[in-house]
Amino acid sequence: MSSELLDALIVLEKEKGISRDVLIDAIEAALVSAYRRNFNQAQNVRIDLNLENGSMRVFARKEVVEEVFDPRLEISIEEAQQINPNYAVEDVVELEVTPKDFGRIAAQTAKQVVTQRVREAERGIIYSEFIDREEDIMTGIVQRLDAKFIYVSLGKIEAILPVNEQMPNEQYKPHDRIKVFLTKVEKTTKGPQIFVSRTHPGLLKRLFEIEVPEIYDGTVEIKSVAREAGDRSKISVHSDNPEVDPVGSCVGPKGTRVQAVVNELKGEKIDIVKWSEDPVIFVANALSPSKVLDVIVNEADKATTVVVPDYQLSLAIGKRGQNARLAAKLTGWKIDIKSETDAREAGIYPREDGALLEGYEEDYSDEELD
Repeated sequence: MSSELLDALIVLEKEKGISRDVLIDAIEAALVSAYRRNFNQAQNVRIDLNLENGSMRVFARKEVVEEVFDPRLEISIEEAQQINPNYAVEDVVELEVTPKDFGRIAAQTAKQVVTQRVREAERGIIYSEFIDREEDIMTGIVQRLDAKFIYVSLGKIEAILPVNEQMPNEQYKPHDRIKVFLTKVEKTTKGPQIFVSRTHPGLLKRLFEIEVPEIYDGTVEIKSVAREAGDRSKISVHSDNPEVDPVGSCVGPKGTRVQAVVNELKGEKIDIVKWSEDPVIFVANALSPSKVLDVIVNEADKATTVVVPDYQLSLAIGKRGQNARLAAKLTGWKIDIKSETDAREAGIYPREDGALLEGYEEDYSDEELD
């Protein structure tokens, strides 16, 4: 082994963060295996690497015994004491057995070990970096496409965007820059594998964190997200500061903040509603842009019956039931929508207790941008 290799180990320790001692231990273990494999030796050996001059020696380790049964692993007490009179039974004697042409094998083996450890270390560094970015947003560049995946470069590694995580209203081409949500980071035999998404609700949440400083600093909190990617989404927001309008903060001046998110999601419509711990208010807000007359709550079944004006029924339900479906996802409550006429005929509106929907306020809907 040359001293140049040891110099290389020092460089690797600085640049790759791989401990030189770890590399030395790995090289020594690999050289033991190489010695046994190339010289058909089953004896117990130790490799001695001289860090100063780069020399390498092989020592056979033999146990001192009264009677020798396996000369590869044992040495008699008489023979051991010829080497050093102080040896006793059960001591271990080391005898140099370095083959003449072992240097070539040693250099080749050391190179393989270093290359493998560098590769493992780089994979470990990449994994450590990206496991901390799980459930975060990153900007990537589309590299290539096939029938199952789109491969997105995230700099040090290529991430996988599966078909079912791609937005139906988007067409992807190589070299496109896209924002993706990291859903999963896995360790595999070939290194870290990263899965990303364009349809995950977390992408919408992270985009608002980028565009809305009040969300980023915690003044406004996104309580829940319901999304049908590429078509429509709803988010509920809340602020503990009574002087802060959470919906207005997300909309931004003249709708600029929400419009930036809409543009990134290629025109996906977004409703922003005010969260409330009162299910009556929250459900009414969640059905935006529809006007709501009353919300009747069944706590046992976590279900609600919502009364809307006759002319607002189709708007409340939405195209193919989308508005009601998203509102149910957003609030976590089942929602049954009835027109005012049907509710009166069923005797559930107006209520006998005279209760009215209070605290309800119409929230922002992306319809306002159309």
